[in-house]
Amino acid sequence: MELLSLLFSSPFKLLLTTLLIICVLKVIVSLHNQHTYWKKRGVPFMRSTTSLRMFWTMFRRRISFSDYSEFIYNYEPDAKYLGMMDTATPLVLLRDPEVIRDVTVKEFEHFPDHRTLTSTDIDTLFSKNVFFLRGNQWKEMRNTLSPTFTASKMKVMFELVSKCSHEFTEYLAEHPELCSSIDTKDAFRRYSTDVIATSAFGITVNSMKDRDNEFFLRGIEITKSLLSLSMLKFLILRTSPRLSKALGLYIFSPDSTKFFRRIVAENIKIREEQGIVRPDMIHLLMQARDKEGPNAREVTLDDIVGQAFGFFLAGFDTTATFMCFVAHELAVNRDIQDRLFEEVERHFAEGNGEISYEAVSKMTYMDMVMSETLRKYPPVIFLDRLCTKRCELPPAKPGCKSLIVEPNNMIWVPVYALHHDPKYFPNPSKFDPERFSDENKDNFLPYTYVPFGVGPRKCIGNRFALMETKLLIAHLLHKFIFKVTEKTVEPVVFDKSQFSLQADGGFWIALEKREK
Repeated sequence: MELLSLLFSSPFKLLLTTLLIICVLKVIVSLHNQHTYWKKRGVPFMRSTTSLRMFWTMFRRRISFSDYSEFIYNYEPDAKYLGMMDTATPLVLLRDPEVIRDVTVKEFEHFPDHRTLTSTDIDTLFSKNVFFLRGNQWKEMRNTLSPTFTASKMKVMFELVSKCSHEFTEYLAEHPELCSSIDTKDAFRRYSTDVIATSAFGITVNSMKDRDNEFFLRGIEITKSLLSLSMLKFLILRTSPRLSKALGLYIFSPDSTKFFRRIVAENIKIREEQGIVRPDMIHLLMQARDKEGPNAREVTLDDIVGQAFGFFLAGFDTTATFMCFVAHELAVNRDIQDRLFEEVERHFAEGNGEISYEAVSKMTYMDMVMSETLRKYPPVIFLDRLCTKRCELPPAKPGCKSLIVEPNNMIWVPVYALHHDPKYFPNPSKFDPERFSDENKDNFLPYTYVPFGVGPRKCIGNRFALMETKLLIAHLLHKFIFKVTEKTVEPVVFDKSQFSLQADGGFWIALEKREK
């Protein structure tokens, strides 16, 4: 009773009221500063009310993330860039290709980093990956990993990937009951699992035969963790690491982290004990770990696990989704499929029934199909950059002031919206590989086509992703005709709950065995 009396006494009420007023005033001042931030700088900007309305519409899953990107891209169609707020962080949406070039290439030292999703002591699988590393840590890890993806290393790994694609295709040929209506996302994830397991981890897996192998099941679990990441959880993880840790919020389950640590640790131990050398990512990271000298950077087990996991995640989901879009477009565009089949068959004939690394490199129409798929369905909707040093951007419009971008401000490059701007790609909804013919591709305005990013932070594994996708499509076309089914949805409807492009209801086609 005494405690209750104290709590509701006049001095306590006064203190509580004062604190509440202070909090409300701070919120009002913060909202006012956000509302006037860009107006003070004379920059075209999206009003807070409009931004909140669009965010709420997306949060309620009334529009997709790609719809949102096109809306903000077209909000000020005559401006080189647009001012926005990412919660309380000023954000600049770049629209002009020359400004995109300046930020991502010419002034790279001012914008070298991505925004970190979460702190290092919450999710090491994410934070230790080269994509999220910053400053010198990123530069050193990038230099360590780059030799993995040179042309000579691609050629060595080609045989491993080719074996996976051959086994995958043969399994489908031997099981026609699976092909009348196939969920390509599930199938291509299995193929990608086998590719990553052998080329990054040195482990042989056949996920079509051994359908419940732990490698594949962990990939499903991890992907579900990402797909189920609610907007609220995402905001807490990104804005308040301490609260995230106190609430026990993780992107991935501790069991998944332990699995990848165990796999990598055991792999390293076996290689060291048996003197095994494989031209893959883990070998290069082991070499970096063992390097001595004043300039040598300490490479921990968590560093190695982070890179291997990033490679796995990109292959398991992002590359598999890319393959799904390729297969979908070939199924609904039979003329394009037939032309690609003719090119593939010519190279199979020249190779006596095999496809070589050199043959894949010479498939010009295959390149055109891949490039057009990446234009229409880019792996990421936005590229992000974090400002680390003050930088001046030219005026957004005639009569506007130049803009000083401050440290910790964000930059967005709207990849999806650029790829669907009819000014750069006429009739953007049409799947037309001819855009990328030798006669046409040089007509593109530079920095309007950026499916793998641009500048020094361009995706390090893009050549590998293209190689494994081309091999898979070549082997499948050699054996099958891609056809639509009752479940095939054209045009593709994007899942409104995802931050990346995913088909609502999945990817479904039929594979009809060719008569030889």
